[in-house]
Amino acid sequence: MYSLTILITIGVIALLLGGAIGLLLGRRLSADGQRLRDTERKLDQMTQDKRAYENEVVEHFSQTAGLLNALTDSYRNVHNHLASGAEALCQEKGPVALERLQGGSKDDTEIPAHLAQIQPPLDYAPKTSPSEKGMLNEEFGIERKRQPVEES
Repeated sequence: MYSLTILITIGVIALLLGGAIGLLLGRRLSADGQRLRDTERKLDQMTQDKRAYENEVVEHFSQTAGLLNALTDSYRNVHNHLASGAEALCQEKGPVALERLQGGSKDDTEIPAHLAQIQPPLDYAPKTSPSEKGMLNEEFGIERKRQPVEES
């Protein structure tokens, strides 16, 4: 019926095929393989969560920037409305509109004369005369009265 070499060849092939299937099933059903798949699944889930969080942060700050721009525009509109009303109602003695401030021909880097003479505050008490004791002197700011010595 079948020759011996064909039977041996079929047996070897069946043995190799059975070993490969057994090895794959062993790895698939083992505890280490299951832990590895669980870890990969958790890693994929965490990566997706991180991407979703990053997208939420970007969306939040984009919306915040848009709202702040709208708030700035609204504030500018309210200020201009109030300034134009004050200008009309206060007979030119009211505040100046933002549009007029920005549209002026003055150089923005020029400092007005009344602000150019401002001195920063001193962190020490300057002497008013050379004979005066300085701030670091231990008697600075202390006034002592001399008491008459009583003779006995």
